[in-house]
Amino acid sequence: MLHDPKGGSFRFDAGAVCLDFAHTGGEGRYAVFESLHEPADLAEWLAEPPLSAVMTAAVTARELTAAKTLRQAIWEAAHARAAGDPLPAKAVATINRAAAAAPLIPELAADGTTAGWAAPVRVTQVLSTMAREMIELLSGPYAGRIRECAGDNCPLVFVDTSRPGARRWCAMERCGNRHKLRALRARQAMES
Repeated sequence: MLHDPKGGSFRFDAGAVCLDFAHTGGEGRYAVFESLHEPADLAEWLAEPPLSAVMTAAVTARELTAAKTLRQAIWEAAHARAAGDPLPAKAVATINRAAAAAPLIPELAADGTTAGWAAPVRVTQVLSTMAREMIELLSGPYAGRIRECAGDNCPLVFVDTSRPGARRWCAMERCGNRHKLRALRARQAMES
């Protein structure tokens, strides 16, 4: 769920956890969307599905800074790929550095029907897991399907995993409906 600082919220599925993470805030004009103000905010976001990574040690201020650095690199790389531009070297280096750490280790529960993460669960592992997902996304079969929302002034990025590869909007109920309403009003204005 994304929240607009002006009020309101909408469901947004970026198609990859690393891209969902990229939308938790930002720098410059995107600072108004910041949701990771304190280390505890990061711990809370990571503990939510789909990651459900409950930290076994308190998140530190240094880890929060590292997370925001990776988040910015993912954001920049995704936007570059969506625009068909070369990936920024600094973003690539940041993603690679985060991916070099040990990732989260999945662990099957004793009942054999659920899974979680093997302890200890640390921020560096989660960042590595997200960085590895971003590397796979940028170099894998969906690399050409990283897109920016076609809505006016909507900077959200997503990976189009739909079968036809025709997704255009961050969310149909947000930008898709706005576009349809504008098109309808334009047609009505031309008919009058």
